[in-house]
Amino acid sequence: MALAVMSVGLAVGSGVGFGQSVTLMEPEAPLLPAAFGEWKQTADSGAVKAATLSYSLLGLDAQAMGECGERRSKAADYTRGGRVVHVEAIQFGDRTGAYSAFTLAERPGMRVGSELGTYDADAVGGNAVLFTVGKSLVMATFGGEVTEPDVVSLRPLAQAMPKVFGGAGAVPILPTLPPAKGLVGGSLRYALGPVSYAAEGGVLPAASLNWKMEPEAVTVRYDDERGKETLTLLLYPTPTIAESAAKTIQGEVPQLKDGGARLRQDGALVLLAMGSFAGDAAQQMIAGIHLSRMTFNQDAHPPFKVVAAQTFTLLENIAVLSGVLGAGAVLLGLFLGLGRAWFRVLRGKPAAVEVEFLSLHLAPQNKPAVFRGTDSPEGF
Repeated sequence: MALAVMSVGLAVGSGVGFGQSVTLMEPEAPLLPAAFGEWKQTADSGAVKAATLSYSLLGLDAQAMGECGERRSKAADYTRGGRVVHVEAIQFGDRTGAYSAFTLAERPGMRVGSELGTYDADAVGGNAVLFTVGKSLVMATFGGEVTEPDVVSLRPLAQAMPKVFGGAGAVPILPTLPPAKGLVGGSLRYALGPVSYAAEGGVLPAASLNWKMEPEAVTVRYDDERGKETLTLLLYPTPTIAESAAKTIQGEVPQLKDGGARLRQDGALVLLAMGSFAGDAAQQMIAGIHLSRMTFNQDAHPPFKVVAAQTFTLLENIAVLSGVLGAGAVLLGLFLGLGRAWFRVLRGKPAAVEVEFLSLHLAPQNKPAVFRGTDSPEGF
């Protein structure tokens, strides 16, 4: 192994001059595996494509997906015991973009939850299963109605998807803020740009929200004994930018004058409630939302376990870094140890040598010390 390491080092050294640097890029992992669980990839997809003509993840609005940070995509077909599934996957720049695309792709009637056993979101309905894993969004479309065994069979696929590390794996905080009471399941939409905001049913003029400052927007509907309400949350980089946005909204929402809407700014957060909530119910709802007090309700959407997910990502990153450093130490030890021994053998010397000690050899140059008693003539 030391010989192989030295050969690589010599090859790199001979091809690169002094003052030049070499950057080694690790190829990206395949977006979709050749197989997962009992599912095997196949080229014969006629039965699946007929079922996917009505809806395709790769056919979503290109501009909206661009706002989410789309990087690469892949589609493949798999078979298992005569059943067929068509899988489409899109990878984004981070987990935030993947979740925004999830709310854009989610279809009416889908049951939103966490049935795949991941920290991310999934939705099941009709003949499709939609879910996010890290910074990837996946849709699996079956040839018929999705069954519970179908959903369970996709768990190995979720586990095989590329992992996300560092800041790209941070979960979005804004979608965790809407209160759970009265929330209409599957109604939460999370946008990162004007096109996706408009496509997801935003109630404000998309062009007036100062998107050049890169805000995040959540739109969610409520329906209970208080009435029907649409809640909009906007998160800006600074309170000053949020204050400017609140003033713009104040002039563009007529319902704010007749009491049909309530507006509030809390630091970098802007909240708007519009609808038919009776009395001060809308004001009480937006007054109870703060960035410093996040809610983690399983009934709320998305079902992110924020603290657990961040802790898991941190520990996973530490484990990977420790493994890389350990492997590097082993390779370095082999190179310095076996490489040195191999080099001595090439020169005709034994592989191992006795340890040498350095000596100043001062004994012949100095006379030994002579100690005299008190009765000596010198008085020493």
